[in-house]
Amino acid sequence: MRLSILKLGLAAAVALGAGMAQAADTNKRLPESRAEIELSYAPLVKRVAPAVVNIYTKRVIESAARSRLFDDPFFRRFFGDTPLFGQPRQRIQQSLGSGVILDRKGLIVTNNHVIEGAQEITVALADRREFDARVVLADARADLAVLRIDAKGEQLTALPLRDSDQLEVGDIVLAIGNPFGVGQTVTSGIISALGRTMVGDADAQSFIQTDAAINPGNSGGALVTMDGALAGINAAIYSRDGGSLGIGFAIPANLVAAVLHRAETGKGVVHPWLGASGQSVTSEIAGSLGLDRPGGVLINNVLPDSPAARAGLQVGDVVVAVDNHQIVDPRALKFRIDTHDIGQTATLDVLRHGQSAQIRIVLAKAPEKPPRDLTKLKGNEPLAGATVGNLSPAFADELGIDQGDLTGVIVTEVADGSPANRIGLEPGDMVVSVNGTAVKEVAQLKRLVGGSDNTWRLRIRRGDKEFNLMIRG
Repeated sequence: MRLSILKLGLAAAVALGAGMAQAADTNKRLPESRAEIELSYAPLVKRVAPAVVNIYTKRVIESAARSRLFDDPFFRRFFGDTPLFGQPRQRIQQSLGSGVILDRKGLIVTNNHVIEGAQEITVALADRREFDARVVLADARADLAVLRIDAKGEQLTALPLRDSDQLEVGDIVLAIGNPFGVGQTVTSGIISALGRTMVGDADAQSFIQTDAAINPGNSGGALVTMDGALAGINAAIYSRDGGSLGIGFAIPANLVAAVLHRAETGKGVVHPWLGASGQSVTSEIAGSLGLDRPGGVLINNVLPDSPAARAGLQVGDVVVAVDNHQIVDPRALKFRIDTHDIGQTATLDVLRHGQSAQIRIVLAKAPEKPPRDLTKLKGNEPLAGATVGNLSPAFADELGIDQGDLTGVIVTEVADGSPANRIGLEPGDMVVSVNGTAVKEVAQLKRLVGGSDNTWRLRIRRGDKEFNLMIRG
């Protein structure tokens, strides 16, 4: 009986499918004119392509000639990475990427990773003219940089910015850039998804995903809508071998607009500060809170006297939307906050004890209290070679870390071959205590490590774990 039912269902489905096919056929037609046959993206490309540029960077890398013995970890343990033989040698490292003109006087946006560390930046227009460029603003957290070229008064072709919140999955887009250095290239596709997070290293993310072919060299190029506006800046791809697999990611134009505004107004890299942090609401957490589905950010820390605290946001609140845009995780929350400017208001939809509430938060600049007091430790002690600073909301924001309730001294750099390097210290580590005394600031840390009698008991925090080190001089 069950087999018969299945067959009947299949026959019905086939019959239904045939009927749908006939209906669909009645709606199809052949092109009725040469104009329809020759429909093309060419007019759009001619209009927007001159606004997409190639970017070439150079920087000098100094490397040392040394014996192959120093490739052995045993020798580096005693001598570090300092060469005993030969003189330092210089070589020029070159890289390429793309950029987009957003101001007719010569303001260009690209990815921060395209120009990071560059000592020379050259911009080549679509007509092959080349200009030296200077960096106006470089925002590592957003992975965006703003450059300026001197166009000698010429009005260049610039792209308008699209409201990226109005984009929809299925919209047709063009990706324009300089893949593999072959020259300006145009590919087409659709928007495959919106609000993608957990893609790269940036902590404020809500990427546009597209299947338009994006390859190395496309970074910083344009993702363009059919009305000739910039939907986003191409930034990353998912790839196994460096080539396109049809999964590319672009930074939305609304974040580009916020960074561009900071560059134009001379505000620099200053992100609006919420003063609260939390974790993604998983299925398990949703069940424990009585929610019908996962999603949102469970607030687990609110800093005193922060914008969030002043507005009444509380530990245990679940943020589900910002300005009517759904929030799925902490990176999406940071993205939405980053699209605002200092002094603007963000409206958060939250769930508190199962009840919906709306909180309006006036965003502020993160304070630098205490002052960071960046110091490179020296002397005959185990932390020598480490650069440390006092952690503050502003410093944590600049470093791109979630401060949470952390306070104290953070390691920002560790010199190769230094004592700090040899004991395994890493950037981002927090020095919790020295010889049992809690470390609160850099000046105190210097006294504690310098005053020890050739024995140091260090407690270090790395991520959410702590470990102890015992070092004897």
